[in-house]
Amino acid sequence: MEPTGKANGRGAYICSNAECFRKAVRNKGLERSLKSSIPADVLERIEKELG
Repeated sequence: MEPTGKANGRGAYICSNAECFRKAVRNKGLERSLKSSIPADVLERIEKELG
């Protein structure tokens, strides 16, 4: 996760609200935006960082 949003490469924007993130995971919106599957451990780490 790159909190400043300035790193080069593939990325997707999502609000910093944990519920917003969980909704994006549930409806696979994050995976569609990135055009890639996201490992469960990565999703868990992101959710922890969001609080």
